Amino acid sequence: MFAGKFVFAQDKPAVKKVKDTIKTEVVNVVSSYTPKVTDAFKIKKKPTIKLSDKSKKKKLSYQIFPAPVASTFTPKKGALKGVDFSEREKLYKNYLAVGFGNNTTPYLETFLHHSTRFENDFGLYAKYISSSDPVKDTDLDSSYSNLLANFYYKQEDRYFDWKVGLDFEQNKYNWYGLPNTAYNSNVIESINEEQAYSFINLHGKITFEDNYINQAKVAISYFNDDFDSNEVSVSIAPQFQFSLDRFIRNSNEIILDVSLDYLSGSFNQSYENTNQVDYSFFTAGLNPSYKLKFYNFDINLGTKIYYTSDIENSLSQFYVYPDVKISYPIIANFANLFIGAGGDLHTNSYKQFTDENPFISPTQYITQTNEKYNFHGGINGKLSQSISYNSRISYKQFEDKALFSVNNSKSDGTTIASGGINFLGYEYGNSFSVIYDDIKNINFFGEVEWDVSKNLVIGANGEFNTYTPKQQEFSWNLPKLKSELFAKYKTAKWYAGTTIYFASNRKDVQFAGAFPSLSSPINLGRYFDVNLNSGYKFSDNLSAFLKVNNIFNNNYQRFTNFNVQGFQVLGGITYKFDF
Repeated sequence: MFAGKFVFAQDKPAVKKVKDTIKTEVVNVVSSYTPKVTDAFKIKKKPTIKLSDKSKKKKLSYQIFPAPVASTFTPKKGALKGVDFSEREKLYKNYLAVGFGNNTTPYLETFLHHSTRFENDFGLYAKYISSSDPVKDTDLDSSYSNLLANFYYKQEDRYFDWKVGLDFEQNKYNWYGLPNTAYNSNVIESINEEQAYSFINLHGKITFEDNYINQAKVAISYFNDDFDSNEVSVSIAPQFQFSLDRFIRNSNEIILDVSLDYLSGSFNQSYENTNQVDYSFFTAGLNPSYKLKFYNFDINLGTKIYYTSDIENSLSQFYVYPDVKISYPIIANFANLFIGAGGDLHTNSYKQFTDENPFISPTQYITQTNEKYNFHGGINGKLSQSISYNSRISYKQFEDKALFSVNNSKSDGTTIASGGINFLGYEYGNSFSVIYDDIKNINFFGEVEWDVSKNLVIGANGEFNTYTPKQQEFSWNLPKLKSELFAKYKTAKWYAGTTIYFASNRKDVQFAGAFPSLSSPINLGRYFDVNLNSGYKFSDNLSAFLKVNNIFNNNYQRFTNFNVQGFQVLGGITYKFDF
């Protein structure tokens, strides 16, 4: 508000005076002006302001309707931690480790990595280890070698990042596990027990920023062995996201995983006859999922839908599975309850089976495993700030679950041929076949980890299984109880770790005579395996390591007739560097 003041000057009537002889003069006095504070008008600290009726505040009435925010983020409470002022370890981009062990075991491992200012990155990882006839008291050679090499190139662009890679594996083994049949020296000399697997995989991945397509993966692989078995696999897996904000405010995105898989392979013959075995599968899958938070419940709703075609047998089928997970914090950060329901379709492959058991024969029947349902639940969290735990119970039902069982020898110990055809190196009861059965499985799993200090961590995990097969007498070569105990210790100069494995009894079969003959179940004993690894750091880039496996030199069978290596020790040095 501004106030104005107007002063009007008015001329008054002139008064008649006596004339004076003295004339009037105007005298102008000029002097400097020094202002004073008292000359200025002061502003009041609390002026009184009068508002009109139209300017008065109106009374506002409102109500609050609380609604949950669509977010899965749960902030964690802070905790007071000790501050570690120790010197930070210098990190290097590359390393080279070389070593040597008993049983003539050379070891090499390296990672070479380089990045440029153009936001690209490329590197190579390689590992090689071999051993010369490490298993004692075997008539056949037990040597093996493993070579692995991975090359990758990665590029970061403005709107997307992409990566390509090439993987290569070369693994050599021997079918050295002969049964208790008395083989004469001529038969032993005639057995060619060598097998070699080769694998090459070309893969790529692209990740987008702010796009309906989150990412996409592509992989093409080829796998073969020394007996002209081969397998080709092609996989395409894009991931999409769709916003629901147009329909539901503050909602999360729907994630849609799509998969297209093709698998094709062949074996020169089956174990029973010389007929070629071929297999081909095409599988298309959709996996939509949506995450939401309802009060304190974290909910993941989804489903898995598959269309699969067994091309060789001209069979097609649809599968639908739930994919639901719900968790609730009973005590925040200390006890989290979770339950879930799921299932899946698993496409088995020759490559997968050789990774699990390298002593299988190149005569397999390959099919898919239908995990019809998987109901599970449990509790995880912390017992204290330094002790974490996880427990779970699950009930599963499988259709055509794969099991390993030993093959029946075609030789009676004195023969090397039948019908004029020589037996192959895996036909002497020293290899395995995959058999399938419908199995119900109840699983109990638990694990705990304790951060004793900043230098020491110890932990354990274990699982107990019950299997109910439909046709087979037992679930072959599957232990009911498995457990692991581990500890890790690290200082500025030293590190050490130990792992103790335990597996309970397993079941397999033995045969009364040469193929074909009746079988009866046998018991494979339980075993302990204690391993140790340690090292000493001479400088930031040079250290020494020592690995000791099967410390107590236990002679047990991981698979039927296949004794494991005894005491093993391997030592070497590691050099880290940049270039």
